Amino acid sequence: MIVSVIPITGVPLLRPGDDLAGILFAALDNAGHAPRAGDILVVCQKAVSKCEGRIVDLRRITPSPFAEQFAAGTKGGKDARVVEVILSETKRIVRMDAGHLIVETGAGWVCANAGVDESNTGGPDTVILLPLDPDASAEGLVAAVRARYGCDVAAIITDTFGRPWREGLVDFALGVAGMDPLLDLRGGHDLGGRELHHTVVAQADALAAAAGLVMRKDAGIPAALVRGYRYQPGTGGGRKLIRAREFDLFR
Repeated sequence: MIVSVIPITGVPLLRPGDDLAGILFAALDNAGHAPRAGDILVVCQKAVSKCEGRIVDLRRITPSPFAEQFAAGTKGGKDARVVEVILSETKRIVRMDAGHLIVETGAGWVCANAGVDESNTGGPDTVILLPLDPDASAEGLVAAVRARYGCDVAAIITDTFGRPWREGLVDFALGVAGMDPLLDLRGGHDLGGRELHHTVVAQADALAAAAGLVMRKDAGIPAALVRGYRYQPGTGGGRKLIRAREFDLFR
């Protein structure tokens, strides 16, 4: 299997209300990389969030006393308005320590700062939130590709998360459409003939991480096309990657 990761270049700065699919298709056509059946369109959540209007003007935010107290205790003095936005996107605080907020979002993701992003926002006093429904966003892209090019692809909406016990950030799959995010190998056998009982691969996360290598924050590349990875079309969505509470030893 030979897998190619093709960066989608030439994408302009995105704004609320922009036709994300149309803009990506124009960039793909200009580069001669029209989608093919079986491709996987990977798009960073910031591009999706901007087009869907998930942008907050901090000048309209009044921080609560709790947000102000927490911000005052952070190294360098975090903006209390940003803390207030984080709290508004939080379902449950998992850990507060050393100026860091690890929380569970309404959709169930456990991540730093509820995914609220202060970089590449397009202006001062602005932060970007996660998409309301990344799976629906991915489904919309799959439908748009089918309508434009007449082929079936998968789509993944990504974000960068930190990982317990590991340094560095890695791109994860938030929204998934057109494929099962998990590759279940249970019931198969390893090279020695031993039956596999527990091996379920987070293939959507692996594809997100691969695409993330060409979608760096300083590169202005919000999307990539992954070609050559063999997957079975299916459903499930990105939420299928969230471990059920009864099996999560760290909640």
